[in-house]
Amino acid sequence: MTQSTDSGLDARRYRTVVWVVALATVGLIFDGYDLVVYGTVVSTFLRDPSHIGTVTPAIAGALGSYALVGVLVGALLAGTVGDILGRRKVMLLAYAWFSVGMALTATASTTTMFGWMRFFTGLGVGALVATTGALVSEYAPKGKKNLCNAITYSGVPLGSLLAALLAILLLQIIGWRGMFLIGALPLVTLLPLAYFKMPESVAWLASRGRLAEARAISKRTGIEIPEAVPTGAGEVVPVTVGKAGFAGLFSGTYIFPTILLGLMSATGLVLVYSLNTWLPELMLRAGFNAKGSLSFLLVLNGGAVLGALAGSRVADRFGPKPVVASCFVIGAASIALLTLSLPLAALLAIVAIVGLGTSGTQTLIYGFVANYYRTNVRGAGVAWCAGFGRLGGVGGPMLGGLLIGGGFALNSIFYVLAGLGLLGVLLTLLVPIARRPLELHTTRIEPTPQAAPGKVAAAVPRKA
Repeated sequence: MTQSTDSGLDARRYRTVVWVVALATVGLIFDGYDLVVYGTVVSTFLRDPSHIGTVTPAIAGALGSYALVGVLVGALLAGTVGDILGRRKVMLLAYAWFSVGMALTATASTTTMFGWMRFFTGLGVGALVATTGALVSEYAPKGKKNLCNAITYSGVPLGSLLAALLAILLLQIIGWRGMFLIGALPLVTLLPLAYFKMPESVAWLASRGRLAEARAISKRTGIEIPEAVPTGAGEVVPVTVGKAGFAGLFSGTYIFPTILLGLMSATGLVLVYSLNTWLPELMLRAGFNAKGSLSFLLVLNGGAVLGALAGSRVADRFGPKPVVASCFVIGAASIALLTLSLPLAALLAIVAIVGLGTSGTQTLIYGFVANYYRTNVRGAGVAWCAGFGRLGGVGGPMLGGLLIGGGFALNSIFYVLAGLGLLGVLLTLLVPIARRPLELHTTRIEPTPQAAPGKVAAAVPRKA
C-alpha cells in the first residue's frame, strides 16, 4: 500500500513539474520571439519609410530599446508584486498583457506609436521573465534545478530562432505586421491552458503562511511543502527567515552579490540584444543577401539553445559560477573570430558558438540567480536580474545603432562586443559562492493545558 501511494505521489509530482516547465518554456518562447522579431524587420524600416516613417540607424536603435525599457519596468514591478500576490497571477497577467501589446504594435503607422507599443509590450514581457524563474525553481527537483531553469529559459533563444525562421519563410508574404500578430497568439492559446494547468508555488504559499492553500495544492500536485511536517505535539508551521522581497535582496550578505549579479545580467544582455537586433544588418553590410543574413540569426539562437542545455547539466554537477564564466570566455573568443576572413561554413559554426556564449550564457545566468536566493527573496532576485539586466538590453540596440551610424568598421564593432564578454567573465568570478540559505524555520504550535482541544495558545519556535 505504501509503495502504491508513493508511486502515485511520484507520478503526480512528475506531471506537475512537466506542466510547469512546459508552460513556462512556451511563455518564454514568445519572449524570445518578441526579442528577435524586431531585428528581422529593422532592415525593412531602414530602407522603406512607407511603413512607419523615416527610420535612421539611431532611430532604429532607440525603437529597439523602447521595449527593453518596458521590460525593465515590468520586471522590477513584478519582483515586488509577485512576492505579494503570487507567481501564478503575475504570469497569467503577463501572458495577456504582452499578447495585446504585440497585436497593437502590428497596427502602428508612425515611429512614435510603434515605440509606445513596444514599451507597452515590454511591460508584460518583463513581468513574465521576472516571475518564471522563481516558479520553476520552486517546482524543480533537487539536483535538476539548473537543468529545469535552462530548459525553461532556452525558450528565449528558441523563440528567437522561431522568429528568424518565420521571417525567412513568411516575411515577404505576411509583411512585418503579420510577424507581430504571430506574437499575439498566446492570448488564445497559452493563456487558457495556463489558467487551468499552472499551479501556484507551494513554497511561496508556505512562506506566506497560507498553509491551507499550500496543503491543497501539495495534495493535488504531489509537491511537498518545504519543511512542513506533522509532529506528535501539533502542527509545524513554516516561517521564512529574514526580510522578504527587495528589502531582503539589499540587506545583509546579499547586497554585494546582488549588485554583481545585476551587472552580470546587464553585460550579458548587451551582447544578446545588440547581436539579435543588428546581426542581420551587419551581415547585409558584409555582403550577404537578406535571407543569408537572417540565417546567421537562426544559427546564433540554435547554438544558444544547445549550449545552454549542455551547460546546465555541467552546472548542476559543478555549480553554475564556473560554467557561466567559461561561457563568457567562449562568447568573447568566438565574437573576436568573426573578424577573420573565413568560409561561410566556418562563419556559421562560429556564430553558433557565439550563441552559446551570449544568449546561452544569459540562460545560465537566470538559473544561477534563481537558485542563489532563499524563497522569500527569490522572486525579487530574478526580477532584479531580469529588470536591472535590461539596462544592458536597452543599451544593446542603441550601442549597435551608434556604432553603425558612427561609421565604425565591422571588425571594430565585433571587438567592442568581445570586450564586453571579457567584462562578463570578471563580474562572474567576483560573485561570492552562495552559502546554502536556511530556507525556513519552523514554529511548532503547542496546545496548553488551559486551551480547549483544537485551539492553540502558544507558539514554540524550533529550528528546522
